[in-house]
Amino acid sequence: MSEQIQQTPNLYALLIGIDCYMPNRLPNGRYYKSLGGCVRDINYVEAFLKQMRKVPETQILKLTASTSHNNEYEPLEPSNELPTRKNIVDSFRKLGEMTPEGAQVYIHYSGHGGRAKTVFKDIKGEDGIDEGLVPTDLGTSEGQYLRDLELAQLLKELVDKKLTVTVVLDCCHSGGATRGEAEIRGMDVVDDKPFLTGQELVAPLETLAATWKSLTEQGTRGLKASGLPESRDYVVLAACRPNEEAYEYAFNRETKEFNGALTYWLLDTLRQQNPGQTYKDLYDRINAKIHSQFPQQTPMLMGEGNREIFGSEFAETVYAIPVLKVELNAATGETQAVIGAGQATGVGKGAEFAICPRGTIDLTKKESRVAIASIIQRGATESLCKLEPIEGKELKVEQGDQAVLISASVNLVKTVWLDELPPEQLPSQVYANQKAALQAIEIALKENGWVELATKKDEDGDPIDYQVRLNAAGEYVICDRTGVPFKNIQPAIKIGEPNAPARIIKRLVHLAKYHATAELDNTDRDSPLAGKLAVEWLGTSDSYELGDPIPKKSQLKLFDDSSKPKVKVSEHIFLSIRNNSSQPLNIAVLNLESNWTIEQIHPKREGELFITLDPGQKEDIPLQPTIEGDGNQVENTVKVFAAVGSTNFRWLELPSLDEQLKSKGFATRAGNPLEALLAAIDDEQPRNRKLTVAASPSREWTTKQVTLTITK
Repeated sequence: MSEQIQQTPNLYALLIGIDCYMPNRLPNGRYYKSLGGCVRDINYVEAFLKQMRKVPETQILKLTASTSHNNEYEPLEPSNELPTRKNIVDSFRKLGEMTPEGAQVYIHYSGHGGRAKTVFKDIKGEDGIDEGLVPTDLGTSEGQYLRDLELAQLLKELVDKKLTVTVVLDCCHSGGATRGEAEIRGMDVVDDKPFLTGQELVAPLETLAATWKSLTEQGTRGLKASGLPESRDYVVLAACRPNEEAYEYAFNRETKEFNGALTYWLLDTLRQQNPGQTYKDLYDRINAKIHSQFPQQTPMLMGEGNREIFGSEFAETVYAIPVLKVELNAATGETQAVIGAGQATGVGKGAEFAICPRGTIDLTKKESRVAIASIIQRGATESLCKLEPIEGKELKVEQGDQAVLISASVNLVKTVWLDELPPEQLPSQVYANQKAALQAIEIALKENGWVELATKKDEDGDPIDYQVRLNAAGEYVICDRTGVPFKNIQPAIKIGEPNAPARIIKRLVHLAKYHATAELDNTDRDSPLAGKLAVEWLGTSDSYELGDPIPKKSQLKLFDDSSKPKVKVSEHIFLSIRNNSSQPLNIAVLNLESNWTIEQIHPKREGELFITLDPGQKEDIPLQPTIEGDGNQVENTVKVFAAVGSTNFRWLELPSLDEQLKSKGFATRAGNPLEALLAAIDDEQPRNRKLTVAASPSREWTTKQVTLTITK
């Protein structure tokens, strides 16, 4: 095992992080303000590459601009290490020169994204827009955007040298104000900064035009990340769509250290990487994680999503962390372990590890695991873990055993922040009653087990899940962690109404259960069911009626954009489910509605728990969408579960928001830990803070979800 860990992957990297933006001014007087988590992003990525991928320091180029406590507009680094436009371009070229043919290239940018009037009018037209990266020196006389045509050209030069290129862009090109502790990496201003005399493009204009034309002729339907049209020559993972914001957030509320949401969940997922994992696998988890925290941010994946992460030509290795100590907690009688990982390696409290005996050759085999360890106290390089036994095995962990990072648990208990607004944001009468109204919520919180008060010194270091505040009408408003109000929380509840605090708590509990189901996933790539459940929307029909034969796909109306399917309430839409595994699977389909209801929609009759699909068998299901209320458009999620055993997924059903939540009281069959896992969401009081998905029989179930937009 030690020989495998010491192997050096053929990987070269360029890392760019910009917290400090020198003084700059845009046309409307706004400016690119300094950020707080970009350099930290880059330092964490660098640590991951060195420690987990064993990339030598000589194969990593890094440009950073850190803010100074004395002068926020004066970066700490020397000029030759700053991410100025010139240094960024020079580093791209240096990366190409130092990387041998056939090697992997990884480029990671964290900072502002910008939009400017095009300087390529012959290519984009008089009203064209250039999108691109914002260097730290934009506001200087030499400063200039690294524009989309130029970035595309720099990437093409790397590809032309037969390098396998991966690009991560944690920035955005639109923005606006946001409440809470999140910051946005971009603005909604179109700059008019021209190229000045003496400034040069990265290549002659005709070369840039040829590169741009070759990319835009590939038919990308306008999907762009940082202005780049889609290319099959390289993989691009971008933080958001062009009209959205990319957030950075204090994920650790204790230290208040900011990270970009994309970078945070990228590293969290990469640390769990299993052999054969693709960029599509990576994207699916990142997208789900970011959407659960920032619904208005949608990451984008372009290029060959089925390419293995860091290239298929390398034998993927599962890197293990040593168990340094095993001890008995005298107070609780529980066995605990200290492992050699901590803040320096980017793991946090609650992270889970599979423990395998010392000398285990193949750490990917689930049969090798003897325990699950979850961090309960994190240090800089060492962490204390609680140990849980594997079902049917003796809990026997020894010093020198190996810990492998696996999927994290689903948090059941959610945290809520009571947000007091300043007097200028509320009418005087509402402001006068604000403190008492929020204190009433704090008191009511003590009577439930699903939602608890978040404080600025949250000992778990976890981010908040919800915010509650008052609006100008004196109504309670429930928001996501960034302060954006949730939709479809109706009717409004005013302070002073009978049982108002208790009603707000009921809504918070309902949201906690809804989000626990939405986050429930099986990321065990070692499972024989991994990737074996195929789910897709086939198309729509406005002539189909229930009872008719299911139309062939050629007879259906296809979607204008298959990545964002839309259906009208007057149409039927068809969901296709296929079992690509080698064993029969029991299938249940749940609908997570925009009004916070969860309902099993197939099989629908209450007495039926599932349908069974044999290996290779598929079923096409007709569904007719509806919209409740006055809205003209809603987003819907359909989640398909598949299990080897006869599991009851109706545990996860929820009524509409203000209906009474009642435990279903289903009998859990002895020896079915999967049903016990699902029943935890149904409990009136969760027995544990987390669903330990990793300790469940992950070889025996899987899930996949698809979304659609319903319009009138």
